[in-house]
Amino acid sequence: MVANLNYFVYIVECSDKTLYTGYTSNLTQRLEQHNSNKQGARYTRMRRPVKLVFYEICSSRNKAMKHEKDIKKLSRVEKLNLVKMFKMNFAKTEDNNYFQ
Repeated sequence: MVANLNYFVYIVECSDKTLYTGYTSNLTQRLEQHNSNKQGARYTRMRRPVKLVFYEICSSRNKAMKHEKDIKKLSRVEKLNLVKMFKMNFAKTEDNNYFQ
């Protein structure tokens, strides 16, 4: 069995248009958890469905945790700008099954 060496920092947009930031080693599974069961974050449980609007790959858990902390310090406007830049860059690349 090969260990996953990547972690993801992500932002989801909740049904009430608020943003939630987190990190995980399995982005697909984490999004399913946010949308379907009690393992999702308490914040997102009452704001379903959520949709992925940003993610970034980090090489270690510590880097992902630090990046998550840095993003959480941003204002809403700054987070929306980060999402906008991500979408612009994403549109220039090939399709990806994480992004909705």
